[in-house]
Amino acid sequence: MPGEAVKARVEQVYRQDSRRILATLIRLLGDFDLAEEALHEAFFIAVERWERDGVPDNPRAWLVSAGRFKAIDSLRRRARFAASQPMLVAQLEELEQADWSGEDVEDDRLRLIFTCCHPALAADAQVPLTLREVCDLTTEEIARAFLAAPAAIAQRIVRAKAKIRDAKIPYQVPSRTELPERLDSVLRVIYLVFNEGYSASMGAELTREDLTREAIRLARLLMELLPEAEVMGLLALMLLHESRRRARSSVTGELILLDEQDRSLWDQGMIAEGCAMVEAALNTRRFGPYCLQAAIAAVHAEAPTAQETDWPQIVGLYDVLLRAMPSPVIELNRAAALAKRDGPQAGLSLVEGILARGELLDYHLAHSARAEFCRQLGRVEEARAAYGRALELTQQLPERRFIEARLAGLD
Repeated sequence: MPGEAVKARVEQVYRQDSRRILATLIRLLGDFDLAEEALHEAFFIAVERWERDGVPDNPRAWLVSAGRFKAIDSLRRRARFAASQPMLVAQLEELEQADWSGEDVEDDRLRLIFTCCHPALAADAQVPLTLREVCDLTTEEIARAFLAAPAAIAQRIVRAKAKIRDAKIPYQVPSRTELPERLDSVLRVIYLVFNEGYSASMGAELTREDLTREAIRLARLLMELLPEAEVMGLLALMLLHESRRRARSSVTGELILLDEQDRSLWDQGMIAEGCAMVEAALNTRRFGPYCLQAAIAAVHAEAPTAQETDWPQIVGLYDVLLRAMPSPVIELNRAAALAKRDGPQAGLSLVEGILARGELLDYHLAHSARAEFCRQLGRVEEARAAYGRALELTQQLPERRFIEARLAGLD
């Protein structure tokens, strides 16, 4: 295979499988930093070896094996200069004797999620660590999801990795008795991964299908492991949102709001599966916030047209959701629903109340919502100022173009 074709194939494997390979290397090596070093070494030598020998039948297994041997070589070199360090020598001996023959590694990222969400880690570090290590989000993307400073997120990740290493936190899915107490963090991680894919925090594309697909895959794995109502609810919520992917942007990549989408493009298979899961989850009577959000998404999905949306039901579901999980972002979403039911002034009053409390001041969607309500009420200068603030806070190009078009429409 020509060199350029090999490089393209290596890049494709990296995009598709690098985080699975990393997860397996972390399991085999027991060290985040060593695994990351081994991962990059393996991809580096793949370019030369695959051009010479051809692309292997199982590139992922080849890369895991290559990474493992590179790590052993690295440890062996260190051991020559640190023979007095018994832990390093023991780690080297264990790796050299271990038999890894390319066993199924599909669950390794799920194992890694549970490791990253171990209760011994600080709560504010669990999700950032998982998003970084499992899904390869940048520190900036994670900070955006948390509305936090990138430097603060980076510090949390470094401390969490050190804790895992020093406390020897096991790389495994917990027992069934331990699962429930660990579930909330894992669900939160999966949903944040999905959200970053469903509406990318920055860049030229509105969505990142690799992330939404991965989040759904992880949720299905979790469903097999623990078929609880909230797991069903999260999977249903993601399926119902994902069903609208094709309708959310134009052929030129422009953002299309929910009310203006061509509903014939919605994936009816995903909608049917998601709605059935919502019904099953609600019937358990053990449902929580994810089930309620999925129920709201189901009401949207079942409306034949935007005009036929049952806004009173959606507002009622948001009322229940706010009691279960108070959050200014949920308040903002409820304000949008209330505006559909009672008019833009009702929505504007709620949004201005949130901002007056000092919440969501750096959240572009809050300012976009305020701008939209002001526009509908004919308060043009206030709309212009709010859209301007939203534009300052938005780093995703399709959203920026949408806001710029709204601003231009005010002139």
